[in-house]
Parts: sequence; structure tokens; C-alpha cells
Amino acid sequence: MTDGERLEVYHALLEKSINGELQKHHTTEVSHSFSVPVQTVQKIWRRAKNTSSGEEVDVSHRRKGNCGRKKVHIDLTKIVDVPLRRRKTLRSLAASLDVSCTSLFRCLKEGLIKRHTNAIKPSLSPDNMRARLEFCISMLDSSTMPDDPKFAAMHDVVHIDEKWFYMTKKTETYYLHPVEDPPYRSCRSKNYIGKVMFLAAMARPRFDEEGNEIFSGKIGIFPFAKMQPAKRGSKNRAAGTMELKPMTSIKREDIKELLIGKVFPRIRERWPQGDFGKTIYIQQDNAPTHVDPSDENFRAAASQHGFDIRLMCQPPNSPDLNILDLGFFGAIQTLQHQVCPRTIEELVSAVENSFDEYPTNLVNRIFLTLQSCMQEIMKVQGKNTYKIPHLKKAIMEREGNLPSQMSCNRLLVCDVINYLAT
Repeated sequence: MTDGERLEVYHALLEKSINGELQKHHTTEVSHSFSVPVQTVQKIWRRAKNTSSGEEVDVSHRRKGNCGRKKVHIDLTKIVDVPLRRRKTLRSLAASLDVSCTSLFRCLKEGLIKRHTNAIKPSLSPDNMRARLEFCISMLDSSTMPDDPKFAAMHDVVHIDEKWFYMTKKTETYYLHPVEDPPYRSCRSKNYIGKVMFLAAMARPRFDEEGNEIFSGKIGIFPFAKMQPAKRGSKNRAAGTMELKPMTSIKREDIKELLIGKVFPRIRERWPQGDFGKTIYIQQDNAPTHVDPSDENFRAAASQHGFDIRLMCQPPNSPDLNILDLGFFGAIQTLQHQVCPRTIEELVSAVENSFDEYPTNLVNRIFLTLQSCMQEIMKVQGKNTYKIPHLKKAIMEREGNLPSQMSCNRLLVCDVINYLAT
């Protein structure tokens, strides 16, 4: 019996008692009512009667914690002395601690040890770390300095970056019914899975005072692919049939052509009319194939139709300072893998649909995460050893308290400025 059931038995006996005394048939009636032995009912009543006056009646189990197999004590402080190379699996760690793997797994379930997935991060030089700090300081809103520093709203920045999207992953995880057979997937070579590179352009979404979307921020996602005639015939199509072919080598001229031919027209088409004439910054990383900000053809195309579009580069080796690498690409890739494309055309369509369907309020949250990452970068003097903080943005958004600009510690800003001045 559970402690709750024992308490219900006690209350049933208490209702039948007269001046604290029971008749002979009362325990039998309660025993039949709860389908428990009479002896158990009598023990519960005896314990209640033996409780001293003024004390709370406790009829719960006395065996709690004192029955069953005793736990094996493991000195978990020894874990820190085990080399990391011996801590990659529970079996290896258990062997190093000279304990059973089952006991160690029980510690994992109880939260006494934790599983950690470690990703390789870009190596940063002293100049890289200094550039990261300078970039974070430049993203502060000058109108809030120096008393109450806040990050700029970033409504004038368009983040661009490239990413490969694959037809499928080498390893997939599925949840199956016990009687189901595991799915069979095959290809000629898992090292040559079909893929397409895309260039995405994303600005920060905008909402009115009531929370209604007035600008999605989605400039577009564009594949590096061209329509070409098939060189050979097959059972799927005849020779000469036009089909979409992904570009396998992306050069600087290809990126410049896509920016001028597709990204610029889309910006002019979708940019809010209230910001017409204001400078728009396109933020890119420092990849060798990216367009030089001083390129004459690019600057001429960027100044057409009354727009002032300029290129800016984020600090070297800093993917965490671009919202696409920070969270957006991973999110839409998850959506894309929910579709099973069989052709390049289906892959392109799946990626474009994932881009369009991703909620704009979640894009807005990524921008706030970017601002919080900048503050963490400033705390560690430009290194990338920080942890992305959990801001509980969903709760704040639900309560209507989600800020548009993250505040930054005034003393931290002063320390970083003084550090950069040395």
C-alpha cells in the first residue's frame, strides 16, 4: 500500500470510531472496503492510537529507505582525475573508476553526473578577439551611452551567409512500433549525397505595438543552381531535357552576381517604406569568395533606385555573430529534413518552403540571443569559451515583456572600452 492509501484507511477507521474506540466488525468492514488484510488495518489503527497527544498522526511506511538492495557508493570526485579521452563512453569511464556500468548509468539518471556534447570551435588569435570586442562595442546604441547602454535594434542590418543543404543525412533517427521493420535506405555512395548550396539573406522582423507583424525580415534564400540540358538519356528523362544542376564550385563572381541580380531587387521590393533612404548594411563573414566591400560594380548597383546598401564584415572566425549560423540555419534544416526529396528540384523547394514557413517571432528571438552572446563575449574578453545564456524568451513573449533591445552592464562596457584603449 502507498502512504496515501494507508492514510485513507486511517480516515475511514476514524469516521467509524466512537470516542476513539472501534467495534470488532469495524476493522473487518474497512478491510473489505480497501481489499487489504485485517492485520494491516489493525496495525494502522494501533500506530495512530500510540501517537502522543499534540503530535501529527503518521501512518506511513516505516520501511521507506531501509529496504531493498543498498546502493553502491561511488566517489564521483574521482571523475575529474580521469583523462577526458577515457570519459567518452560510460563503459570506459566505469572501467576507469572500477565500478559497474549499471551503477554509473544510475548516477547519470539521478543527475549526479551529466552528459556533455563538445563541439570544436574556431581558433581565435589575439587580433581576432580584439576585433570581436570592437564589433560588440560598435553594436551598442549610441543614444543609450554611457549611463544605460543597450544594443542597437539592428533593424538596418541584413545577415547573409551560405550553407550546403543535403538530400538526406547519413544517419537518421526514427521512432518505430515494436512490430515495424526498420526502414531500409540506400545510395550508391554515402560520400556523394546530393546537395545544393544556398545563400540566405535575413533582416530583423518588425512588429507594431499590438504585436502584429509589419515586416517579416525574410529577404530570401537563393540556390546556387542552373538549368542545364541533360547530357545523356536515362529511364527518368531523355537526353537534352532541361534539369536543375547544382553548382559545385562557388566563386566570388557567382556570389556578386547573385547579390546584384536577386538579393538587391528583393531588398528593394520588401524593405519597409518608412526606412526608404536610410543606409542598409549587409553583414557577411570573411570567406575568401565573398565580395569586397570596395568593389566598384557592387557599389554602383547598391546605390541604384535611391537605396544606400553597404557591405560590412563580421569579425574573423566568428560565426556566432551571424544570426544564420547562430540558430536560423539549424532550425530550417530541421524543417527541411522532415521532407524526403528525391530530386534537386524537390530539395530546393523543401529548403525554400522551410525558409518561408519558419515563424518570424522565432527569428526575432535569435536576434535577442545574438545580443546576449555579444554581452557574454565581452565578459570573456573576446574569447569563445562562453555559454549561450537562457533568457526564457518564450515566457517573456507570452507575458508581453520581450524587449527589442538587450541591456548591457555599464561597468562591463567601461571595462571593455578601457581594455581596447590600451
